[in-house]
Amino acid sequence: QKNSANWNWKKSLGISFKVYVPQNLSSDLNTSGGSITLSNLTGNQDFSTSGGSLHIDHITGKIDGQTSGGSIHVADSKSDIDLNTSGGSIEAENCTGKIKLSTSGGSLHLSNLDGTINAQTSGGSVDGDNIKGELITGTSGGSVRLNDLYCSLDASTSGGSIHVEIKQLGKYITLKNSAGNIDLEMPKGQGIDIDLKANKIKYNQLNNFTGGSATDKHVTGSLNGGGIPVKLNASSGTINLTFN
Repeated sequence: QKNSANWNWKKSLGISFKVYVPQNLSSDLNTSGGSITLSNLTGNQDFSTSGGSLHIDHITGKIDGQTSGGSIHVADSKSDIDLNTSGGSIEAENCTGKIKLSTSGGSLHLSNLDGTINAQTSGGSVDGDNIKGELITGTSGGSVRLNDLYCSLDASTSGGSIHVEIKQLGKYITLKNSAGNIDLEMPKGQGIDIDLKANKIKYNQLNNFTGGSATDKHVTGSLNGGGIPVKLNASSGTINLTFN
C-alpha cells in the first residue's frame, strides 16, 4: 500500500487485460483509457473506448464499436458491422455483410469487401479496391480513389478529386464533386443512361449514343440502348470519362 502523501502520478501503473473465452460468446466491453482487441469470436460484440484504438478480426456476428480517440482496424469478419471513431482512420479488409463505417478525423481504407457498405469521413481521403455489392461513401475534406469495383456506387467529396475504376457495373453509378475533377473508367459496350454535368467534359467515345445531347458542359442520353443510370456532377471541375 502506498502512502498517499508520496504518490507520484507520473509513475502510476497502467493495467491491461487479456481474456481467453469460448469462441461462441457475446461481449459488452467499455474502457475510457485503452485499446480493445477482439479476435476469433462468434456472437454479438458491443464495445467502446474513449482513449484507444479498436482491432477486430475473424468475428462472425453483429459488431457495434466506437472510439473517441483512436483508429479502427477490422478484418476477416462476416457480420453486420457498425464502427465509429472521432479521432482516427478506419481500415476494413476481407469483410462481408452490412458494413457501416464513420470517422470525423481520419481517412478510410477499404479492401476486399462484399456487401452493403456505407463508409463516411469528414476529415480525410477514401481509398478502396476490390469491392462488391453496394458502396456509398463520401468525404468533406479529401480525395476519393476507388479501383477494381464490381458494385453499385455512390461517392462524393467537397474537397478533393475523385478517381473511380469500374470493372463490372452494378445497378447505378452516382459521383459528385463540389470542388474538383471526376475521372471515371468503365467497361465499354454496356447499356447505360448518362447524365454528366461539369465545367468541362472529356470522353474518349460515346458509341451508339441516342436520345439526348452532348456539349462540353452537359451530356445526357443513352448508350447501347440505355439501362444502368450513370450520373456525374463536377460543378466547378472536369469530368474525364473513359470506356475500356
